[in-house]
Amino acid sequence: MIRILLALSAAAAFLLPSPAFAWGEYGHRTVAAIAMDNISPHSRTVIRRLLKAAPLLGTPDCALKSIGDASVWPDCIRRDRDRWGYTSPWHYQNVDICEPFALEPNCPNGNCAYAQVERNMKILSDKSLPDNVRLEALAFLVHFTGDLHQPMHAGDRHDRGGNDVDADYGIIPGLNLHWIWDGPLAERAISTPPALVRRYSAAEKAAIDQGTPEDWSREAWEASRDIAYTRALDGDPCGPKPKEAVLIDEADVVASADTLRLQIERAGLRLADMLDKAL
Repeated sequence: MIRILLALSAAAAFLLPSPAFAWGEYGHRTVAAIAMDNISPHSRTVIRRLLKAAPLLGTPDCALKSIGDASVWPDCIRRDRDRWGYTSPWHYQNVDICEPFALEPNCPNGNCAYAQVERNMKILSDKSLPDNVRLEALAFLVHFTGDLHQPMHAGDRHDRGGNDVDADYGIIPGLNLHWIWDGPLAERAISTPPALVRRYSAAEKAAIDQGTPEDWSREAWEASRDIAYTRALDGDPCGPKPKEAVLIDEADVVASADTLRLQIERAGLRLADMLDKAL
């Protein structure tokens, strides 16, 4: 029976989101859905118009028919390394959690998530540009806002944001810390009631719609240090590199869930605010 359970668990691991995709598709689409529920009717109208320019981007293998599609489009296109490979560094900004927080050394020439949030916000806001250019900026803005709030795309211990930290998720072996935070742990937190996708009150928005992409980067970095690495390394985020796979157990999941939900909520509401300002 134990062998059967382990075999089923290992098989299930193959169904989990790839670590290349921050938050997994479910997480990114949840961020986009929160934003869509909290933008103005005018912004929704403009987004629907921009989406009609999708054929001009020349990416027929990557759907771009909704803001949900836009949230995962940047991950889809970078599979075409010849055309879009240069965008890969834009998805993260691994800042050492054991050193003072500093973005610039980890963002050469604007090649990191927070710089691309700022850049694409400017492009989307420029109403003199054609719809296809603004649509590309929309997709990048939606996606990188999600990436920016993913703790394992913000913090690092010279381990590629936890990709080099072998980890087991309960009885599911053979994963890594980054993968777990991108996929099963995030999905567990997001799907736990109450629902994150809803219309938020003005007071709730005001409590979150503040700061800059650099401030948001620091929040995600602190979450990686204080929650993700601290839980994985049993209390010392800057301790020795584990020699064996770390275990993310039920207690770790419960302790991390509120942080994960807050980061998704922040990403969605901040994205909504930026979209209303840009559109």
